[in-house]
Amino acid sequence: MFVPRHADAGVQKGRGTAWAMEHRFSSENRSDFDDGWGTLQQAAQAETLAPATQLIEENVRGILSGNDSPDIGFDLSINPYRGCEHGCIYCYARPSHSYLNLSPGLDFETRIVAKVNAAEKLREALSARGYTPGQLNIGSVTDAYQPAERRLRITRSLIEVLSEAQHPFSVITKSSLIERDIDLIGPMAAQRLAAVYVSLTTLDPALARALEPRAAAPHRRLRTIETLARAGIPVGVSVSPVIPFLNEPELEKVLQAARDAGASSAFSIVLRLPWEVNPLFQQWLEQHVPERAARIMARVREMRGGKDNDARFGTRMTGQGLWAELLRQRLHKACQRLGLSRRRVELDLSRFRRPAAWAGQGQLF
Repeated sequence: MFVPRHADAGVQKGRGTAWAMEHRFSSENRSDFDDGWGTLQQAAQAETLAPATQLIEENVRGILSGNDSPDIGFDLSINPYRGCEHGCIYCYARPSHSYLNLSPGLDFETRIVAKVNAAEKLREALSARGYTPGQLNIGSVTDAYQPAERRLRITRSLIEVLSEAQHPFSVITKSSLIERDIDLIGPMAAQRLAAVYVSLTTLDPALARALEPRAAAPHRRLRTIETLARAGIPVGVSVSPVIPFLNEPELEKVLQAARDAGASSAFSIVLRLPWEVNPLFQQWLEQHVPERAARIMARVREMRGGKDNDARFGTRMTGQGLWAELLRQRLHKACQRLGLSRRRVELDLSRFRRPAAWAGQGQLF
């Protein structure tokens, strides 16, 4: 059982990190200064107050992103939100907030950008004469069913457009909110047009709460797998990221639990520490598992050619070396024993029909 350490300064309940770290594009670097008036103590007390989440509405010029990575099994992606309130400390998307001049630390999980015209832009893209359907994934960078979706319903509006166009898609999420959209996803799945992948990092609720503070609890994600599977929707499980000596010992148990809940396929990705994720994650280790921090990072470096991170195609998702190979074998053997497919669900591209470019406009006249 994981026992989190909260005694260290800078740990905020419900947040993955309290560190509003500078990003790599920052033009100014600030440091604390004691002016003799107790300002350092006041600042430390202020940091213990959990900041509220801010939603920033954005009208985007486009919503479809192409994929040129051979490591990823889809051609196109849609991410309705920038930043993610789930606050997963290991999230490889954190550095993307740097491009918004926001911190990959606390800002990433408290300042959420919502692409409010996403459905309109998707309709425009699918209606274009030159558009050719491809394998499309929703939520590959940040979770499309994070808390903001309850009110904004941007992801649902995207699925409505995809349903009209009979365009296949997959979703990856940690959220049980996806159950709300079974009425749309279920009929599409029956035509081989939809699949869902649920990310399940650990079965230990204490570890999940520390690693992924605002994501659904492990038992709730298992219930979501069961609910989706009973609705006839193919469900895969992503045991990602695999973190040595933290959630790695659970690999087989997580796969077993997901299979028992109804998952039919599985994959995993080893921990990645690009850019600002590296210092954020190492700080988290020192705060929560200081007795294991050095051992975990030593094993990470062993899989990354002696470095903290290796961004090369072909190895960035799997790692390299003896320990990475052992992980691959464990995953393969467990999936074989449990009857879990290692292949992604094949979706049918042939049903695509171009949607009306200006749906609803005729009602104005």
